[in-house]
Amino acid sequence: MKILVSALEPSANLHLKEVLANFDESYELTGIFSENLGSAYMKSSEFSAMGFVEILPLIIKAKRAIKQMVKFAANADAVLLIDSPAFNLPLAKAVKEAGIKTPITYYILPQVWAWKQKRAAIVEKYCDNLASILPFDAKFYARATYVGHPLLDEIKIKKTSLSRNDTVAFLPGSRRSEITRLMPVYKEIAKRLHARKLLVVPPFLLGKMDEIYGDASEFEIVSDTPQALLQSDFAFICSGTATLEAALIGTPFVLAYKAKAIDVYIARKFVKIKYAGLANIIFDFMGKEPLHEEFIQEAVSVQNLLNAYERCDREKFLYGCEELRAYLRHGCSKNVVKILKNQNLE
Repeated sequence: MKILVSALEPSANLHLKEVLANFDESYELTGIFSENLGSAYMKSSEFSAMGFVEILPLIIKAKRAIKQMVKFAANADAVLLIDSPAFNLPLAKAVKEAGIKTPITYYILPQVWAWKQKRAAIVEKYCDNLASILPFDAKFYARATYVGHPLLDEIKIKKTSLSRNDTVAFLPGSRRSEITRLMPVYKEIAKRLHARKLLVVPPFLLGKMDEIYGDASEFEIVSDTPQALLQSDFAFICSGTATLEAALIGTPFVLAYKAKAIDVYIARKFVKIKYAGLANIIFDFMGKEPLHEEFIQEAVSVQNLLNAYERCDREKFLYGCEELRAYLRHGCSKNVVKILKNQNLE
């Protein structure tokens, strides 16, 4: 089976890896994805950017890539687009307008519940299969099929009780810009905590510690996010997938997010959700109070984060984590494979 893949983000490649592990027949990949998953036309790392301003230089490169990807689509049995709507929606449109009949599956749908609701109509028009990972996507997409959530495939561990073991995890993100903004705050917090302090560094950044993180002598460096969260009785986390990982594992945490002023201004003007953390967003759609505290931009201070650490209701948090797992129900990789192979879901 020949599959054209567009997976630009590190998280998208983790989810892609799980999908590929569930194939029960041979497959051939082409397109944009991590080089450790096969021979890619372009490496996903070539599209790494954060925020509205940093994306602008990638536009010319993206247009060239889309032209080539359309040619690949003509010879593929399936097209799999994962997240990244700024690139994947123009790609889907280009494939369909070229008259190519290869079915397009959009996995991890654009977050139209947050902003740009018109994207839902574009996805419906140019994509054949809409593989949703959030049950409430169905409120915004007429043809969405809830397949499950990828983190329930990838995270095999969870806590059943909470105890203070004086281990704290710090997760400043995976992009240089977010790391450099949060590390000064995290370092000051670490100095004030009498605990074992784990700094979670993505494997692809281990060779750039001094350049990106600066002096990290206060921390024990680790790269396995789920294990770090399992070992820790609390975590300080930048917004992103790690917040939902912590919630599913059952590790209490506080979210901190700092970005360029222009990016925050645009987000506050156009984004239509109350919260930044995905667990809190899900809880809001469930009609429940937020699961964890959040601090954004100027509110990200050492004292605010330490206060959140001290006042966290751990038992309430753990109960909320069980509610979250029940809402998401199951993993999704097997169902995505069935969609690609045009099989009925169970």
